[in-house]
Amino acid sequence: MNTIALVGNPNSGKTTLFNALTGTNQHVGNWPGVTVEKKEGTLDFNGKKYNIVDLPGTYSLGAYSEDEVVARDFIMKDDPDIVINVVDATNIERNLYLTTQLLEMGTKVIIALNMMDEAKEKNISIDIKKLSKELGVPVIATVASKKNGIDDLVKEAIDFMGREKTSQNKIDYGKDIDLEINRLKEVIENANLNTGYPSEWIAIKLLEGDEYISKIIDKNILNIAQKSSDTIAVAAMEPELIIVDKRYEFIGNIVNKAVKKPKEEVITKSDKIDKVLTHKWFGLPIFALIMLAVYQLTFAIGEDILQEGLNAGMEALTEAIEGFLISVNAPELLTAFITDGILGGVGAVVEFVPLIMVLYLLLGILEDSGYMARAAYVMDRIMRSVGLHGKTFISMLVGVGCNVPGIMATRTLDSKKDRMIAILINPFISCGARLPIYLVFISAFFPKHKALILFSIYAFGFLVAIIMGKIFSKTLFEGESSYFVMELPPYRIPTLKGTLLNMWDKVSSFLKRAGTVIFAVVTVLWVLSVLPYGVEPYSEASILGKIGTFIAPIFKPAGFGTWQASVGLFAGIVAKEAVVATLGMVYAGVEEGAKLISAVQGAFTPLSAISFMAMTLLYTPCAAVIGTIKRETNSTKWAAFTAFYTFAIGWIVSVLIFQIGRLFGLS
Repeated sequence: MNTIALVGNPNSGKTTLFNALTGTNQHVGNWPGVTVEKKEGTLDFNGKKYNIVDLPGTYSLGAYSEDEVVARDFIMKDDPDIVINVVDATNIERNLYLTTQLLEMGTKVIIALNMMDEAKEKNISIDIKKLSKELGVPVIATVASKKNGIDDLVKEAIDFMGREKTSQNKIDYGKDIDLEINRLKEVIENANLNTGYPSEWIAIKLLEGDEYISKIIDKNILNIAQKSSDTIAVAAMEPELIIVDKRYEFIGNIVNKAVKKPKEEVITKSDKIDKVLTHKWFGLPIFALIMLAVYQLTFAIGEDILQEGLNAGMEALTEAIEGFLISVNAPELLTAFITDGILGGVGAVVEFVPLIMVLYLLLGILEDSGYMARAAYVMDRIMRSVGLHGKTFISMLVGVGCNVPGIMATRTLDSKKDRMIAILINPFISCGARLPIYLVFISAFFPKHKALILFSIYAFGFLVAIIMGKIFSKTLFEGESSYFVMELPPYRIPTLKGTLLNMWDKVSSFLKRAGTVIFAVVTVLWVLSVLPYGVEPYSEASILGKIGTFIAPIFKPAGFGTWQASVGLFAGIVAKEAVVATLGMVYAGVEEGAKLISAVQGAFTPLSAISFMAMTLLYTPCAAVIGTIKRETNSTKWAAFTAFYTFAIGWIVSVLIFQIGRLFGLS
């Protein structure tokens, strides 16, 4: 099967094009050996299938982040049949910088000049034929969001695959640089290095001082490259600066010939909207109101419309399965395991899928519309005031879905200080796995203020993360903070297909965990709850009850010193959804037919419920997050530190909430 790779800048419409090409024939995984997200899909065109690979969005193909290394290694080592470079027509100068690097690599590339409708709105005129001639590669105009030009792009890409690689316009780096590139190229070819990279490209990278390439090159060649760099530096400036300057000169010449812009910049609808939504004083309150509205809609649609039907279905299913097992004289333990363990535990998690679907759908709409980029921009001033990098907030926003990709998103931070702080505070961001816990307790004790309580929990997590970031920046990681430069994409109407696919990616991941990790946890805990043989199942006398009883005194000052709550939190270290699954199992066993919410109302008070939710928000993250921290920091020490310090923060905060609440007469 032929492979087509998609590469482009963030916000260039690459993901929209990927969705348009692959539809639902796509899956998400990780690149071999790394944890950068990998998207692959299948394109069916004229009866033939093509493998589409969506490379990480990147502004360049240097080696400043793992995403960049993954993208360029796939292009050069995996050797796709063709690379489609998605270029934003409204910001062509910046986007073509990535194109110049693809040309340097000798890649068989075709340009998808995307967002042509937005370029027209800004009165930007682009001569497609002239642009193609100057670059030496095919250029196809597209509007991926409307599927305009997609068929032409695919036809040209397939046709271009079968052609011999044509000579692309070569960048002129100047006499001095070109001389040294040719010298190094000859040395590299004579050395017969098995790097998988073209010799001329390696020569350019060595003159640029590329650290990644320098590590895999023979020391003798490195010495020659250093002498070449010194020779150039004596004659002019640093070779890296000359190369970058020549790339932009190359781009400038092309743009002058093929692109015409209005003398005065056109004020677009996005610019007018941004005057309000990114206002210095009103931007943050507007962001808060929008998020509050999201949570309000989540309950209004997800609970009042969708969840009731699922709950009724789960109850009917449980009764039917229990009746069937009794009718066939199934062993009592097997019946208890299926009804109390699987359906009572895993079912307690699955019941909240409608709410999770609605929340991710609404967040996806905000993201695809371009608003979430504005949220990061609005928060930048606050982040900088406490010594954090503005991009830290982007990784925090990603963490709302799951802390694992949130931590991985810190790779875009250049400073080690900024990245370490962002990694250590990300577990305080409330992920989707914690959502079922909040929903149980909010439904049990705060039915009239559901959206406000949920919004407060998420906001509190961000607040704690920012406070700890400030503490870390002043203690563990002192140093200068780097600047935050961010491009705001234009506002767009989200596509139904893209939004639904984005939602399904997250919901399907949640369901997979419920069917695998949560099922395994519930199975182990159920066995512990009925042993030793002869004790009353789900009682304090069981092994599970004894474990919980041993742990419980730790949480007594926080107001939830019961063995059931303790084993729930203990199970949550494996996966946060397991907290609800465990409570659903142990309480279902204690009171026949009791709903989890009713059982929780009998075991907690409103004050202890708030304390418990604060604990689940802040305490030790799940095993997957701890493992990711270990991989990202390459240190067991930092993973262990995160596990212990977050538990301490969670315990202190929950104890303070409960004890101060009692002082004020709350219960």
